[in-house]
Amino acid sequence: MKIATFNINGINRRLENLLAWLATAEPDVVCLQELKATDTQIPREAIEGAGYGAVWRGQAAWNGVAILARDSEPILTRAELPGDPSDAQSRYIEAAVNGVLIASLYAPNGNPQPGPKFDYKLAWHERLRLHASELLATGLPVVLAGDYNVVPEPRDIYPTRSYDDNALVQPESRAAFRHLLDQGWLDALRAIYPEEQLFTFWDYRRNRWQRDAGLRLDHVLLSRKLARRLSGAGIDRDVRGVDGASDHAPVWITLRD
Repeated sequence: MKIATFNINGINRRLENLLAWLATAEPDVVCLQELKATDTQIPREAIEGAGYGAVWRGQAAWNGVAILARDSEPILTRAELPGDPSDAQSRYIEAAVNGVLIASLYAPNGNPQPGPKFDYKLAWHERLRLHASELLATGLPVVLAGDYNVVPEPRDIYPTRSYDDNALVQPESRAAFRHLLDQGWLDALRAIYPEEQLFTFWDYRRNRWQRDAGLRLDHVLLSRKLARRLSGAGIDRDVRGVDGASDHAPVWITLRD
C-alpha cells in the first residue's frame, strides 16, 4: 500500500497538478489538506475520473481536508477532531481504507505568536495528542498524515534566522510533535532517512524554491502495527517545481503486505 499526504493549497486551482501527479505516482491513498473549497465545490467528477473514491470536509476560502482511495470508497469514521465542539475549522478527517484507519490533518499555523492563534495551535495539538492516544490503544493499524505545521528539529529547516519568531519552530510546537512520537508513533520519513536534511515546503516568497530554502512540515506517523510494515518513503520534490504548483510537495510511504 502506498499512502501519500499532499497540502494542495487550493484543490480547484491546482486540480490539473493534482491529477497529473495522481496519474504518475499512483498512490493507493492520498490525504489532502488546504482544499480551500466548500463541500459542494470539491471536484468530485474529476477525482472519480482519475479512479479515486473520496471523503472530505471542506471550508470556504481556508482549510479543508480529504482522503482519496484508488479503486475504493473510503469509509468515513470521523469528520472532526474531538475535544472542542465549538471548533468549526475543517482540519481533520478520518476514514477506513482497506483495513487501515487513515487520518488526514491540517494543524493550525499559529502565527503570529504569542497570541490567540498560537494558543489555538497548542490546544489543537493537545486534542490531537489525546485522540492519537485513544487510537493507539485500539491496537488498529493507523496512519496520521498531513501538514502538522511543525518543524520537528533544526535540521528540518534551511539555515536561517528569519523563522526564529515563527510558530512553526517554537519549543512548544516541537514539544507537541515530540509528545506524539513518545506515545509510540513512528515518523516514517525520518525512519527511512535518519540523517538526511529533508524539506516538504518552500515558501513562494524570496525565491525559496529556487534556493532550496525549505522546511519539513508534512509528516506521516504510523502506529506500532504499521511501523513494522514500513518499506519505503519519499518526497516528490519535482511536483513543487511545475507551473502553478502548491508550495508543498507530496510525501509518501509504502507498506508491505
